[in-house]
Amino acid sequence: MNTDTDIQLSGPFKATDGAGRAHDIKAIRIFDEGYGVIDVYIDFSAALDSGAYKDRTLVGQILTRLRSLGYVGPDFGHGDLGLQDKKLIVLEAPEEFNTFAASKGWKDLAAEFDEGDDA
Repeated sequence: MNTDTDIQLSGPFKATDGAGRAHDIKAIRIFDEGYGVIDVYIDFSAALDSGAYKDRTLVGQILTRLRSLGYVGPDFGHGDLGLQDKKLIVLEAPEEFNTFAASKGWKDLAAEFDEGDDA
């Protein structure tokens, strides 16, 4: 799950889906650097139903957890459908998430190019 390029935003917690089923979440994590748009990875202990990334109740509880950790901003959309997996939901964070991610150690690689535009 975690590698040298991951920043763990949350450890284990429980979340309930729209059908009332409880799910054990192992972690919420992001990569330590990227270009603007941040994919947020939610690792689950057990396999999920297909399409769990669309479950508003489940995603809402994930966002509640992130907000309890300091994120302030709009809700997320789902990430690339090819990234979704049996034990993984990937959400695409809005731009407002970048400030929170940076406070956790994330580096915006696009910012390096912005600094060179003054020439």
